[in-house]
Amino acid sequence: MSLDPTKLPDPPMPSYTFTIYHRDVFEKSKFKNYDLLLENRFARCHARASYLASVLESQNGAQGGEMPELVQKSTDIFYGSGETVSPAYYCNLENFECQYDMHYGDNSQTKGFIADDVITFLVEHWQVRITFGCSKDQTGELNFSSFASGIVGLGRDLTDGYSLPSQFGGNVMSMCLPSFDSGKGSVLSFQTSKWPRAKSAKLLFNYRYPSFYFVNIYKVFINDREVPVSPSWWNFKGPMMNSGMFVDTGTSYTTFPHDFYTVFRYIFRAEVQDIPMAEIPVQPFDTCYKEDPNGRDLYFPIVKLYFGSVNSSTMLLLAQERVVVHYRGLYCLAFVGWNSERSVLGMTQLQGVGLTFDTISSTLSFDIDACD
Repeated sequence: MSLDPTKLPDPPMPSYTFTIYHRDVFEKSKFKNYDLLLENRFARCHARASYLASVLESQNGAQGGEMPELVQKSTDIFYGSGETVSPAYYCNLENFECQYDMHYGDNSQTKGFIADDVITFLVEHWQVRITFGCSKDQTGELNFSSFASGIVGLGRDLTDGYSLPSQFGGNVMSMCLPSFDSGKGSVLSFQTSKWPRAKSAKLLFNYRYPSFYFVNIYKVFINDREVPVSPSWWNFKGPMMNSGMFVDTGTSYTTFPHDFYTVFRYIFRAEVQDIPMAEIPVQPFDTCYKEDPNGRDLYFPIVKLYFGSVNSSTMLLLAQERVVVHYRGLYCLAFVGWNSERSVLGMTQLQGVGLTFDTISSTLSFDIDACD
């Protein structure tokens, strides 16, 4: 059953705080069953991954076009819905109207003009003026469907950016991403976080992609077996700043470079005990396991991501639904390989995790099961 967005509770919230839901909550009614819903989600993820790969491997990165001095220059903007755009602005100095033409990762497009308005937070009666694009012509169903009235930019805080963190300031953004099957709302906050922030990664600045949230991935373990690569393998390399890992909530599952993923997959398969592997996996996955014929619960290896050092305070512990996805009667490893030197930490692994992005202390903190 889908939720009617016009009937969602909208209680007064503290300043710079919003309620968020998983988009599948609003789209369930379009699909006959859960597998078709997942199939649609994976198709979006594949389109996004293909676009990200083309952006990351291009010589010019994803740098934006220039604007006249009437309006600030822009870099690329990293959108909360998981789309990166190549902006093109132009201003008419006679009528002082600035227009834009945005192209998204799935070939959707929106054209319109630059506007600004005031957001008023009722609890403290605070107000903040934000700049945004007002669309007059748009194409593409995936980004511009009836349940959504816009796309929120959540890219890293930049002095010349137009994402909400850039415009709200404060250098802290926190969110908890609801799980795929949760109908509950969660929170997106700016300038504050309600979680203890006991486990953290370092945020690394990448001048090629300044609005991306890169983290200092160090080692990966499956149960207690390390995936054997040198920690330096993850470091940025060369003038193109290749390698590394960044967080992208628009990518449904975590992706690794093929060389690393091949070893990761081999160890995972070796650690699975007494669960038969499916001879034919379901795309986009290549490691799937059969359901138990008697309906008993199945338990899969845990995955531990360490950031900066092997320490309990730097570990993101992933288990069960953050490691495998139940799809078409199989349990599939929710990690994939791709043709890029960079890794992406995706939504499946971060569902239900409280995330606090702090660009002053350069940390990304993880609080497991924080949504409920």
